[in-house]
Amino acid sequence: MSGNIKEAAGRRKSIIREWAESIIIAFILAMIIRTFVIQAFKIPTGSMRPTLMEGDLILVNKFIYGAKIPFTDFRLPALREPETGDVVVFIYPQDPKKDFIKRLIAAGGDTVEIRKGKIYVNEQAQTEGEFTQRYYYNRGPYAREGEKIKVPEGYFYVLGDNSASSQDSRYWGYVPRKNLLGKALVIYWPPKRIRIIK
Repeated sequence: MSGNIKEAAGRRKSIIREWAESIIIAFILAMIIRTFVIQAFKIPTGSMRPTLMEGDLILVNKFIYGAKIPFTDFRLPALREPETGDVVVFIYPQDPKKDFIKRLIAAGGDTVEIRKGKIYVNEQAQTEGEFTQRYYYNRGPYAREGEKIKVPEGYFYVLGDNSASSQDSRYWGYVPRKNLLGKALVIYWPPKRIRIIK
């Protein structure tokens, strides 16, 4: 009888140990994926309307630009460099505790001008994709009418799609390359808004 009790107790411990190991492994894998591959974010404001709405849940590709290794300034190798038109998530330069999402307009060495609601990068009007559907306002010290802004090397100039209601590079300047977290991929919630982010 005591042998059966010991066997049952042994089986119970074995099952508990298996569950604990599975949970620990799942947690470690989830942290690796979240840190280096893909992360979920919630859109808090309307600064990217109509592309992204308040409350949208999105997935962000963190390895495309080279995922940042935690607690260091090192990054994994990038698949490609950020490009004009990418919707990017980054650490807000004026408050490292906040993550922002905006559309990348220009990279280091480029010049940017907002002229009559249109974006000009290196004197070329941006007339493709999402740029054809937006009106951009000359507001803030980094977007004055008739002024060309040169983006410093190692930085990016970003704007919200909802130009009338977006705190972006027009007001506070540039995003350092090291602050870039990833490229927005897809809206996965709510169901009626599921789509690839362009």
